[in-house]
Amino acid sequence: MKIQTFSLGILLVIFWLLNSGHYTPMILSLGAVSIALVIMIARRMKVVDDESQPLHLAASIPAYYLWLLKELVLSNVDVVTRIWRGAGSISPAMATIRINQTNDMNRVIYANSITLTPGTVTTEVSRDSITVHALSSSSIDALNTGEMEARIRRLDR
Repeated sequence: MKIQTFSLGILLVIFWLLNSGHYTPMILSLGAVSIALVIMIARRMKVVDDESQPLHLAASIPAYYLWLLKELVLSNVDVVTRIWRGAGSISPAMATIRINQTNDMNRVIYANSITLTPGTVTTEVSRDSITVHALSSSSIDALNTGEMEARIRRLDR
């Protein structure tokens, strides 16, 4: 049995127990049958893999989330400041940035991280570039430094 299948089973058991609230033998047995059926269907559909359950990121993702949270707060402050200053401080920019991500998972994490950050939106992702719209060119410049991309590349290590 693959570790991803085991982890999916554990997550489903926890989800079932938290949502059920009833722990009678009948309810627990129905839960076990339901979970077994979902796991069987998921395995047959071949959707239980490293992309659906990225367990290899479990050790390194908390540090990235903390860094991203800091960036989200700083970006929020920047956007609010620009709004208070008025229309003159907002100068929309769009740019295509070259990326060196090694796999699709990292590209998705990078694109989502950019979109989560206030004032920036990822509009297109390709194998070697990402197109970003931002409220100001300074946000594009910050992405061009490569810090976010480097942190995401380190997730795989």
